Amino acid sequence: MIASVATRLINNIQTVIVGKEDTLKLLLVAVLCEGHVLLEDVPGTGKTTIARALAASLDASFGRIQFTPDLLPSDITGLSWFNQKKQEFEFRPGPIMSNIILADEINRATPRTQSALLEAMQERQVTIDGTARPIPRPFLVIATQNPIELEGTFPLPEAQIDRFMIRLSIGYPTQTEENLILDRFRAQDPLPLLTPVTNVAEILNCQKERANITVADSIRDYIVRISEATRNNQDIQLGASPRATLSLYAGAQAWAALHDRIYVLPDDVKKMAPHILGHRLMISPQAQLRGRNPSQLIEDIVSSVPVPVED
Repeated sequence: MIASVATRLINNIQTVIVGKEDTLKLLLVAVLCEGHVLLEDVPGTGKTTIARALAASLDASFGRIQFTPDLLPSDITGLSWFNQKKQEFEFRPGPIMSNIILADEINRATPRTQSALLEAMQERQVTIDGTARPIPRPFLVIATQNPIELEGTFPLPEAQIDRFMIRLSIGYPTQTEENLILDRFRAQDPLPLLTPVTNVAEILNCQKERANITVADSIRDYIVRISEATRNNQDIQLGASPRATLSLYAGAQAWAALHDRIYVLPDDVKKMAPHILGHRLMISPQAQLRGRNPSQLIEDIVSSVPVPVED
């Protein structure tokens, strides 16, 4: 079922987004695992459009938060206000109470405001005035940030970066793709015409199905050894956390399910490792001086860990 739902979603989103099938598949991995996505790319590459197209295709509620230095935590979570007519406090939900959240330019808000997302991203709830309020499921945060313009920004703390399951970069289109974009958008924006091809209930069923994808003991040990290798590498100050290991396990299941398999292969783990582990690593200053980057280190680690084979 997962593969057929994914095909419908990708085909529907591609009526707006030209190409980028691999990026869309990785986005669906996050949906299936109920993880969160950090989109890092320059302005104008379609980050907001992808988030809106996904929400429209899922028939899910969508909340957009424009992060600015003066944004307050209550602007995200909501607040209790006193209704003078009823003479009682009422809760006014913030945009976080949606299925899909677009946290636009998340690194422009202060650390205090950024931290308002921590509880929601991990525990799927927000606590306001001592009351825990659950967030509708499924729940997915798609945060964007511009890696080039750093003036007036606040770097995300490691605790928050670790809560993003996947980091993606859309990249510039090819010459052919850009011609198709001009042709598709010359008359009108196709996004408002997008219709749902699935629903929240079906996505929740897909998430349950993903959790039942078979992972052999040798594959599970392979995942653990990759995470362990990031912690024992002299070029890495901070390796993958247990949360990252769990994400890699779930991500490999989802990638297998997207390709209509009920079992995980080592290649599924290799495919997901750079996107799930790369942004979580803190490279040592000496390695940075040598020009090393997380992608190179992950590639070296994955190639050095023995791949399980059948007897």
